[in-house]
Amino acid sequence: QAQLIESAGGSVQTGGSLKLSCTTSGFTYNLYYIGWFRRGPGKEREGVAAIWTNTGRTSYAEPVKGRFTISQDSDKKTVYLQMNSLKPEDTAMYYCAAGPYSSNPLEASHYNYWGQGTQVTVSS
Repeated sequence: QAQLIESAGGSVQTGGSLKLSCTTSGFTYNLYYIGWFRRGPGKEREGVAAIWTNTGRTSYAEPVKGRFTISQDSDKKTVYLQMNSLKPEDTAMYYCAAGPYSSNPLEASHYNYWGQGTQVTVSS
């Protein structure tokens, strides 16, 4: 049974940093994309970053490029999202998800397995 467990989020002030982790189990890790998605208050879900675990290739949404970094520890089957220079508009529930290879890794519909989500709040 596939499982993805996000670490606790948190509350920070504008300009602060947070690091989320997503620990996975129950599927063949290096055959999946692991992505981070978020849903802010009153907003639709959006893809934030993704990593093709087989090669480490990464993809980022434009709003987070240069501020967020996705990485992995293959031995631990864990993916991280380092978030720097956080802004109030980054406030959202963050989810990690696993899905097969896709030409659009930031599209949520390609993902099969989802974590429960973790709240990130950025105050001004």
